[in-house]
Amino acid sequence: MENNEIMIHVRFAPDGAVTEISERPADASPQQWFDHLSRSTSNCYASLSGGRGVYRMSREQVESLKDACTK
Repeated sequence: MENNEIMIHVRFAPDGAVTEISERPADASPQQWFDHLSRSTSNCYASLSGGRGVYRMSREQVESLKDACTK
């Protein structure tokens, strides 16, 4: 992982709904932030075991995505 790269951690409920996600804008629900990331990125997400996943991307990309999500 590069120095300016961050990880956004995601936790899912058994029904697939997002219950927790890091770096989330204050005015977006966990599901809205996940949906926005899913639509706006490619090759950044990795599934993990136990109902978890992670996005890996640069800090600049995350900040840009946050700005676009809240507009």
